[in-house]
Amino acid sequence: MEHIFGAMAYGLGTILAMMVVTAIIYLFIKDVTQKQHTILRNYPIIGHLRYYFEELGEYFRQYFIMGDRDEMPFNRSTRSWVYRLAKNEGGVIGFGSTYNLHEPGALLFVNAGFPVLEDEREPTPPLIIGNGYANQPFTARSIFNVSGMSFGAISEPAVRSLSRGAKEAGCWMDTGEGGISPFHLEGGCDVIMQIGTAKYGVRDEHGNLSEAKLKDIAAHEQVRAFEIKLSQGAKPGKGGVLPGGKVTPLIAKVRGIPEGQDSISPNRHYDIANIDQLLDKIAYVRDVTGKPVGIKTAIGGWRFVNDLCDAINRRGLEWAPDFLVIDGGEGGTGAAPQALADHMGLSIDEALPRVADSLIQSGLKQRIRLVGSGKLVTSARAAWALCAGADFINSARGFMFSLGCIQALRCHQNTCPTGITTHNPRLQRGLVVEEKYLRVANYCVNMNKEIDMLAHSCGLKHAREFSREHVRIVQADGFSKALNMMYPYPEPLRRVA
Repeated sequence: MEHIFGAMAYGLGTILAMMVVTAIIYLFIKDVTQKQHTILRNYPIIGHLRYYFEELGEYFRQYFIMGDRDEMPFNRSTRSWVYRLAKNEGGVIGFGSTYNLHEPGALLFVNAGFPVLEDEREPTPPLIIGNGYANQPFTARSIFNVSGMSFGAISEPAVRSLSRGAKEAGCWMDTGEGGISPFHLEGGCDVIMQIGTAKYGVRDEHGNLSEAKLKDIAAHEQVRAFEIKLSQGAKPGKGGVLPGGKVTPLIAKVRGIPEGQDSISPNRHYDIANIDQLLDKIAYVRDVTGKPVGIKTAIGGWRFVNDLCDAINRRGLEWAPDFLVIDGGEGGTGAAPQALADHMGLSIDEALPRVADSLIQSGLKQRIRLVGSGKLVTSARAAWALCAGADFINSARGFMFSLGCIQALRCHQNTCPTGITTHNPRLQRGLVVEEKYLRVANYCVNMNKEIDMLAHSCGLKHAREFSREHVRIVQADGFSKALNMMYPYPEPLRRVA
């Protein structure tokens, strides 16, 4: 019997060896005869190692080579900060910071000689959006909120976790351009319904904006506002693309498109070609829904926002958007052509204070709530945005990190290892809603707490007292300059009674 088993094992081993040799010979012949890849033609078989190591290189660099503050788009130190807040472990370190205080762009807040004592502090007050202009204005209580991430671009358990976490933390959740799903609503949080260029979720059979669907969505009490998206920081001038493999039956139903086909948004709204048409559309959606209506856009220069303010002052305050979301060129949750992601649109560092200046100068700052977005994932960056003129901060990738994102850079490939941006059930299994929604809530709550902590250290009773003199920016020579010196406050327009 032992001889029989031995002979069988020997035979199987021989067959396997022959198969391996045959495969090597086949691969060798294929490599030396193909004409596409020089390396494989000159170095058959072993040349494949080059492509293998190239693919894995970014992941090895992330863990073994890069320093804590070397990576892009987010370094390890920033990600670890978010992870700690999400796990409620606090942002406490020892033996000093690794933050380079002399690097150009570094943020330095101006600590007060006599910071605010605990019993002198006041709760950061909420702000009302659309008060006096929408039938159902929205009272927004959290400074820090969930930015637009479409169902389709992110998974069902990710949307469910964000919805429940936003409810727990008391912040709003933006749907992104992919329409409103049952998972946005199930958590009970405040929802801002985004209307993208393809009108997903509010389109009729011809792709036009449907009044009936607007009313249906507005009937949900927790849908607090609508947001008309003109562009986003990841790809100004380019519409969204959701590969057909990610267009499941439910996503197709939510968006109002065919199942299994690529979902491609136009690069702008067909029915909005100028400022006046934009203001007409804002007023129309507000009249139909009774809810506040805002705009989301990236900024390439000052003409757009100046023309917008001029048109509002010409036509009247009732035509103004109730809020304005400015997305910096650093934005990046959506898949985008690298040429646009790298070179199109101003950074939030330049765009936000300039837009705030336009609103101040035109006398519209109190009418239009300003929201900053674009890589504002830490309390220091959020506090800077408040100093620059923002009323609220939106974050997408910060909340993705709170869900467990490891920056694998596979968001567009449906192979996300953390289950956040994939519709593969096996990969989604790792994202446990009952655990992750608490991390979403912790991140938001702790961000608001840390923003307040910075305000108190600056001698302010709450975070809405931040102004430009409270933060300094390190310049190229290594010395800092106050933000109010870089962007002096303009003289506001004096309205004639």
